Amino acid sequence: MALIDTLGTGVSALQSFTTGLDTVANDIANISTTAFKGAATSFADTFSGAGVQVESTNTNFSQGSLTTTGVNTNLGISGNGFFIVQDPNSSAQYATRDGGFTFNSSGYLVNSQGYEVMGINGGSAAPIRLSQSPPAALQSVTITSTGGVVESYADGSQSTTNQITLQNFTNPSLLSNQGGNLYGNMAGAGPLSSPVDPGSSGLGTVQAGTLEQSNVDLTQEFADMITMQRAFEANSRLVTTSDTILQDIINLKQQ
Repeated sequence: MALIDTLGTGVSALQSFTTGLDTVANDIANISTTAFKGAATSFADTFSGAGVQVESTNTNFSQGSLTTTGVNTNLGISGNGFFIVQDPNSSAQYATRDGGFTFNSSGYLVNSQGYEVMGINGGSAAPIRLSQSPPAALQSVTITSTGGVVESYADGSQSTTNQITLQNFTNPSLLSNQGGNLYGNMAGAGPLSSPVDPGSSGLGTVQAGTLEQSNVDLTQEFADMITMQRAFEANSRLVTTSDTILQDIINLKQQ
């Protein structure tokens, strides 16, 4: 291997391990982010065999633990599936595991950005919205483990007015992170049929009054950080040594 190849090999390693360290840093930074999914960077040798490159950075969609919040509109998914939310301005839809929902002043179930939670309303796919009964008549709202939105009224009657649905994907790793705990590229990830009721078709159930926590494993993240840090340091020395030798060669030729 030529000396200039050695220098290029070291530089490729510095670039690749910087990406890996960035991934670890992002995971650790989001250790307390609701429903955050950690990622892992994998590496491969280059086409020429002289150096290393980032092969892929894959999101780990394993289940995070559910923590009780006491807010009955907070929804944690226990098992597979994603909520679908819709931007009311653009009608763009996104997948999310973050169930930090509330009912807004218009009666729509929305996330923190004001995006409307999708489901079944009036027998067809639509945003989840409370019935337009007189405010005094509606006493409380509960959400069942299978996504039913049950309204209780002052006269003691109840009615299931909406059905929250979940969507699963053939390859969730192809979902693209849009920020705000939202994922795009749903078509590319391969939706499994239409959104269906929680607890059916291999989907998880909905746990009201809970939120899913980040699935980041700090022990694994620190182990990965140490491994990549040592690799980065070793390759930085390789680059420094190669640069020094090249400078010595130049000096010899000038003498």
